[in-house]
Amino acid sequence: MGKTIERIQLGDREFIILGTAHVSKESVDEVDQLIREEKPDRVCIEIDESRYKSLTQKSTWSDLNITDVLKQGKGFLLLANLVLASFQKRLGLDLGVKPGEEMMTAIKVSEELHIPFSFCDREIHVTLRRAWSKTGFWGKNKMLAALISSALVKEKLSAEEIEKLKEKNVLENMMDELAEFLPSVKTVLIDERDRYLASKIFEAQGKKIVAVVGAGHMNGLIDHLRQFDAGLASTDVSDINIIPPKSLISKILPWVVTGLIVSLFTLGFIFGGPQKGINMIGAWLIATSSMAAIGTIAALGHPLAVLLAFLTGPVTPLLPVIGVGMVTGFVQYKFRKPRVSDFEKLNDDITTVKGFYRNRFTHILLVFMMSNFGVVLGTYAVLPLIAVLLGQ
Repeated sequence: MGKTIERIQLGDREFIILGTAHVSKESVDEVDQLIREEKPDRVCIEIDESRYKSLTQKSTWSDLNITDVLKQGKGFLLLANLVLASFQKRLGLDLGVKPGEEMMTAIKVSEELHIPFSFCDREIHVTLRRAWSKTGFWGKNKMLAALISSALVKEKLSAEEIEKLKEKNVLENMMDELAEFLPSVKTVLIDERDRYLASKIFEAQGKKIVAVVGAGHMNGLIDHLRQFDAGLASTDVSDINIIPPKSLISKILPWVVTGLIVSLFTLGFIFGGPQKGINMIGAWLIATSSMAAIGTIAALGHPLAVLLAFLTGPVTPLLPVIGVGMVTGFVQYKFRKPRVSDFEKLNDDITTVKGFYRNRFTHILLVFMMSNFGVVLGTYAVLPLIAVLLGQ
């Protein structure tokens, strides 16, 4: 059946680790069966309190102020979160299983048998913010591109293919690919959470512990449990349970780029005369304006958002405190404010490309992201041309 169970004896305590696929009907049945058979002293579950509330309580998206999200520069983070939720929900729809259902089953059976249980995962917002803070701009776009392509691809996975996600060799290959693609993200999403989960499971009260976790965490988690037991590592995880502040380099770098661009224009006027300086500025204006507008058009932004993207595209790269996406997203919000129905249908709309565009809430985020991406492409495309013009 592809069952993934590891039993570890550490002193007089037994840890029974069940690895699951998060959208697997078979995993749901395995969780139910294992807890009933073992009747442990405590059940540890790979879920945090915030995710538990989101699964059991009515969605609170309508309480979210999207203009504040854009002003605080969290538009990319929110979109990534939505797309990830989209991927899991769509897989669950294919297989008739809700994302996280095996975790909810662990809670339900524990309550039924009066077995204490613990939420052992790190809070999702801490994990996402740590991943985001450790990823540069291009890394953020690579992550979003990977998430979007995974979430919106039309190919469906069979139940058998989902079960293969629990095979160690397949998972190890996936983790290796993720580490190569975005090593900082793999560190936060996998390695840190292996350690965090192991710490909470090791500190759980009881002689016999059943832990229900995603199969991808099995190897790392077990290694940490053994290190804790041998006294080779501390169970203190406070260092990975905080959101790190921006580094000095990340704060300075945007202004360094601004200084570089202004310096190139200045050198053009000094050494090439007014005409060369004007040509360089003209190339900058055309590239950044057109790409910002094209990005907004691709997102089907409001006509005024397209116009403002065109007008502010050349300016916003020189003022890191204001992104073109903040301008276009705000305009999109003003003219296409989300309705109550958009929040009610959000969980369904995020499963399709059409839904992302149709839903006014996600549409604002698309306008924000794609106008920003357009400016970045325009900037990096035109800089070599400006350098060539300077050297002529």
